[in-house]
Amino acid sequence: MAKKRKGRAINGVLLLDKPYDMSSNNALQRVKHIYFAQKAGHTGALDPLATGMLPICLGEGTKFSQFLLDTDKTYQVTAKLGVRTTTSDADGEVVSEKPVDVSAEQLAAALDSFRGTTQQIPSMYSALKYQGQPLYKYAREGIEVPRESRDITVFRLDLLRFEGDEVDLDIHVSKGTYIRTIIDDLGELLGCGAHVADLRRSAVGNYPPERMVTMATLEALLEQAQAEDVPPSVYLDPLLLPMTTACDGIPAVFVDDMSANFLRHGNPVQCSNGPSEGLVQVFIGDDVDTGEFIGVGEIDDDGLVAPKRITVVG
Repeated sequence: MAKKRKGRAINGVLLLDKPYDMSSNNALQRVKHIYFAQKAGHTGALDPLATGMLPICLGEGTKFSQFLLDTDKTYQVTAKLGVRTTTSDADGEVVSEKPVDVSAEQLAAALDSFRGTTQQIPSMYSALKYQGQPLYKYAREGIEVPRESRDITVFRLDLLRFEGDEVDLDIHVSKGTYIRTIIDDLGELLGCGAHVADLRRSAVGNYPPERMVTMATLEALLEQAQAEDVPPSVYLDPLLLPMTTACDGIPAVFVDDMSANFLRHGNPVQCSNGPSEGLVQVFIGDDVDTGEFIGVGEIDDDGLVAPKRITVVG
């Protein structure tokens, strides 16, 4: 007999405003505890020194976290010129210090070289894996391992402030882009070195920034519920966004109950209103607003909707 999972079967996505000096995993575990959720997962780690939007998927929502990993992100970053560090941020050891003699024109030209699609070599202090271990573990042991460059796209890069040795930027980038690497490369291009002094993720995909919730707010609501002797879900659950928001941009198809049952048992089904290829959101019914979301499928070679990430009943 399977062991019963501890916690509530609560499904949805919380937009956590991750606090400074807290790891993404610690933030995840704290949210899971506050919600007393059976399952929880985040959608791409933020450095402990970074703040901002960290979507946390609860319950069946964890099945769709990959789609948020693959979406674009927006950051506000402060670069400190003149100092290069081992980790390309303020937490690393100083590698070099050089005087800053950079004009506004030189900075503008350097920034322009990062716009559009370029190639980037991931930092050794990233969570990318090499032979099953994250790169940062090798870096902490002083081991350099080979990394392949990969295409990234900087959709937008706006200069917000340039004063002395500090540069504030607003950057909208594709998945897998390392802001620390951009800042380190910028410092090398300017000839003075640079590192990230402050980093905040303001957006993930199309999620509204105003729906972000701080850890302090969650803890206050939990305490309020306990003081009033009401279920914490009364105050906490309205903060969750639907699971479908993790699949933004994926076209929708509609099936009946019988076809949904086939999908849940791993079988592809016919769907007349689907695209000819790619991923699809699957709903029971005939409308996104009123239908029941049951997951994500993929159009197979026969034009059928094959299950990819399907929710369980209940």
